[in-house]
Amino acid sequence: MQDFQSWVVFLRDHASDADSRKSSDPTESPKHFIDIDNYSDFLTKGRILQTLDSANTYYGSSTVLDNGILPWATKASFDSLRNCLQRHDFTKAKIFAADLGHYVADGHMPLHITANYDGKSTGNDGIHSRYETTMINAYVSQIIYTGESISEIGDVNQYIFNYLYTNNGYCDSVLIADTYAKTFGSTSSSAYKTALWNKSKGFTIPLFKSASHALAELIYTAWIQAGSPSLILTGTGDPIASSNAVLDQNMPNPFTSTSHISYTLKENTKVLIQVRDGNGRIIATLVDDALTEGRHTCKWTPDNIPAGIYYLVLKTGESIQVKKMIYSGGM
Repeated sequence: MQDFQSWVVFLRDHASDADSRKSSDPTESPKHFIDIDNYSDFLTKGRILQTLDSANTYYGSSTVLDNGILPWATKASFDSLRNCLQRHDFTKAKIFAADLGHYVADGHMPLHITANYDGKSTGNDGIHSRYETTMINAYVSQIIYTGESISEIGDVNQYIFNYLYTNNGYCDSVLIADTYAKTFGSTSSSAYKTALWNKSKGFTIPLFKSASHALAELIYTAWIQAGSPSLILTGTGDPIASSNAVLDQNMPNPFTSTSHISYTLKENTKVLIQVRDGNGRIIATLVDDALTEGRHTCKWTPDNIPAGIYYLVLKTGESIQVKKMIYSGGM
């Protein structure tokens, strides 16, 4: 994929954007889970109806939404990524790729794939954060993935459901590990945390590796289906270094009313600066003009839009730079 390495920092920095949207977008939360064991079909057949239309028709749209729409949100992000790559809209493609990574990660966290997501029905109250956050933060350095060969996915929808079906099988393993670790001390103790890791790392590390591999294959497949476009925007492996402009982070950030934007042009050039939302929609155009070499500033004062994460996009020629902005004001 040529210059995909230039995407890596963006995907890392924006991996949690989908979580951040939960507070401002009421449609976001159901995208992060599926209580798949609430479906009798899954309990008896090991699978459910796999297209959103068929699931809504058969189970009822309210049932589907209540139980989470993780697999369909994942597929929608994949489709949007492919479409953006196809029309060479790499700015939006990166945003959808970051969301795709988040949903793929959720699909490899067993407690995002069960109605007993926090262990309340089995006496394991609070296990979700203890396993997903507390333990992982302490032992993340032991999770090392060096990569492996990938290939184009034939049926993306089936691929997503296959790993969800598989990863649901680890739910009991997480609960067993929690019950075991509690014998070493309170759930706030270091002894508990160590015991939880020792009991669960045998499947936790492979889950992380599987998530990384799945994301790589999904992005690669989207790129192949889009016609394998070149991702090199400036002709070098470092698009920002070779760009004729440098975009600074807006200040302040986060902000409640007005934020100031500075950028430097290395030559006279046409400049387009826009603000886009998480779906790539243009919220505001701040600059659209031919400007001279040197330092420039502008500002953005949002008007009648909700608080949330927005993206500052600077385009000069074939070079595009993006900064994440957090607007904490809102309607």
